[in-house]
Amino acid sequence: MSSIQLPDPTSWGGALLLSDLGIIQAEGADAASFLHGQFSQDVNGQPADEARLAAYCSAKGRMLASLLSLRPQPEQFWLLTDAQVLPGLLKRLSMFVLRAKAKLADAGASLSVVGLLGAPAGASLGEAAQATQEAAWKVQAHGQGLLVSLPAVLGTQRWYWVGPKAEAQALVSSLPAVEPGAWAWLDVMSGVPRIEASTVDQFVPQMVNYELIGGVNFKKGCYPGQEVVARSQYRGTTKRRAFVVHAEQVLSPGQEVFSLADPGQPAGLVINSASVGGVHSALVELKLSAIGTDLRAGSADGARVVLGDLPYPLPSAEEAA
Repeated sequence: MSSIQLPDPTSWGGALLLSDLGIIQAEGADAASFLHGQFSQDVNGQPADEARLAAYCSAKGRMLASLLSLRPQPEQFWLLTDAQVLPGLLKRLSMFVLRAKAKLADAGASLSVVGLLGAPAGASLGEAAQATQEAAWKVQAHGQGLLVSLPAVLGTQRWYWVGPKAEAQALVSSLPAVEPGAWAWLDVMSGVPRIEASTVDQFVPQMVNYELIGGVNFKKGCYPGQEVVARSQYRGTTKRRAFVVHAEQVLSPGQEVFSLADPGQPAGLVINSASVGGVHSALVELKLSAIGTDLRAGSADGARVVLGDLPYPLPSAEEAA
């Protein structure tokens, strides 16, 4: 496989409606405490100006959903998650509300998520963009919605805007269009995983680097799967991690990846994938022992897969594994 020439996204800019993201609204006097007891994140202590990644896990510590939590009001939360995962997540969470003063609902009929990218979006957002560009996951009110800074990718700034559907549509219409494939590719390159329908119940958070990017709070106390997640953290070096890869063909979430050093069993699983300009990239969970070996997609006879660069470091002991 020849060396891959990655696209330069610094010239990309504009907006698009992110229909692949859904929003659960949680509100009520007990909303914070209820969510705090369900997620891997400190929800009780979440300030209004900070978005927080969170995992919702099974009792075995496997991620049933990945979320981004926003707190527009002290007793209200907007939970961004994969649109196809949302129905099952909402149903499962609702089972455990019981007597808590918390109401959960799919907010898709009233709220939308807009992806904003690059210099054109930054210029349009003005002071709100400047207020959030210092670091990822900062939140600023903008219009009737919330603006969230995302991790910059290859020198390109990105944001979510979350708010009323009519205002979302007006925002998208006011800026150049961004291709969905380009946005998805930047998501992959950011190294921030999203649990999709095909990968529900597959990964302990550490297997997809979730604790490295702030998605797990190890001091917050109990939640489903907490003992497994904590044990994975403290029993020794993690044996599997997420890596950015590039391939000769399109990869699919849930697709297995094989190492020719041990072709009899899968070495990993595709988490998220995207293609832009003929470049096929993915975030893939891999055994650390497979790093440096010949990797193939789908089977030992499949298309070659090569490692790319994560935008954040792995723990040094694992890098050397």
